[in-house]
Amino acid sequence: MAASSSSTGNKSGSSAGGKQSGLTADQVAATFQRMRQEQRSLASTAANLEMEMNEHSLVIDTLKDVDPSRKCFHLVGGVLVEMTVKEVLPALVNNKEQITKGIESINTKMQEKGQELREYRERYNIRFIGEGEAETQGQPASSSSNNAGGGSKSGAGVLVS
Repeated sequence: MAASSSSTGNKSGSSAGGKQSGLTADQVAATFQRMRQEQRSLASTAANLEMEMNEHSLVIDTLKDVDPSRKCFHLVGGVLVEMTVKEVLPALVNNKEQITKGIESINTKMQEKGQELREYRERYNIRFIGEGEAETQGQPASSSSNNAGGGSKSGAGVLVS
């Protein structure tokens, strides 16, 4: 049964101009959801790193005005280590720079993932539930003609919630 439905999918994909590669609507939706989850994960990681960078900035600003020979404690790998401000401050500045580079890297990855999502969405004509209704209510003439043209070009499309 699965073989016959996949061959039907291939036939409809080839008749739609070869845009679809024989994937079922469920497979397309699952792949799209996975890609969206990856993007959300990247955004969450970036937010966590930004909070950590803000904490580093706060500590650095506080320690700048403190006597360099004053004793302080630094958490290193889960172990609290007694050091001086003079020893801790350069390590904090270095950590902050590394965090900044990490944030920039993650932001670049998020932009690439966003572009990949847009391309995937266009390739498989993915629309969100309720998206077509909002477009047709706001702009009845142009949206309905765009949706009809897009539907005939790449098949029925996939609705994602």
